[in-house]
Amino acid sequence: MLKGINQWCYPEGTPIEKVFEYSRNAGFDAVELNLNEAGGVGLTVETTKEEAEKIVALATEYQLQLRSLSTSLLWKTPLSSPDENVRKEGIRVVEKMLEIASFIGMDTILLVPGAVSKEVSYDDCYERSQEAIKQIIPTAEKFNVKIGIENVWNKFLLSPLEMARYIDELDSEYIGAYFDVGNVLQFGFPEQWINILGKRIFKIHVKDFSTRVGNITGFVPLLAGDVDWKSVKQALEEIGYEDTLTAELSPYALCPSTLADDTARHLDVILRA
Repeated sequence: MLKGINQWCYPEGTPIEKVFEYSRNAGFDAVELNLNEAGGVGLTVETTKEEAEKIVALATEYQLQLRSLSTSLLWKTPLSSPDENVRKEGIRVVEKMLEIASFIGMDTILLVPGAVSKEVSYDDCYERSQEAIKQIIPTAEKFNVKIGIENVWNKFLLSPLEMARYIDELDSEYIGAYFDVGNVLQFGFPEQWINILGKRIFKIHVKDFSTRVGNITGFVPLLAGDVDWKSVKQALEEIGYEDTLTAELSPYALCPSTLADDTARHLDVILRA
């Protein structure tokens, strides 16, 4: 398995070259970039093929792989929105992610399918997001880029059995899971999710979580929480997962490169577990 780190692990506005420099110096194999709004650092909704290729060239200089793409834009334009225009904008965001991923040679994008709220019922979130994803699948096929649906704190897809069913109902080799280990600690055990999702898993995010805190402030550095990393590693090996373990953590306020150094060492411990 490869060691990866998400661009979000560095303070907002950190230049891409610094993201690559810190990550390579810490010993990472890959960096996960994010699609940002126009004017953002790195990849944006306005990025051209030529601009994307320059980022690839820069990553190559630092001997880093770019294997996946994430975004926070879908929290503003969720595929579960009751507003059809908002859903259409969300579809455009995902299709842009697929296009840019194809420019760079990434094989997977991360998709948050929607969120349940007082305004959006669970069943509506399920139906609307699936319908939107069905419209996106032809674009994924066109660009030959897979879509990994992530489990996040969105009050949706709260069990591995349901997530497996949700993916299976979409009936496409381009749709799978982007499984986040730390996000399920509040209500489950990541090794069980991994065993049940199995080959549906395209990519893995790693973070740790303290169940004693039990809320959004409970996310902690790797090895500092309650994830049973030995069981997680064993489960990943049992399903034959050999891709990237990508850290997705909050940046340090002081000396951002130190988070990369610490996290790389923690991943080394996990990979030796």
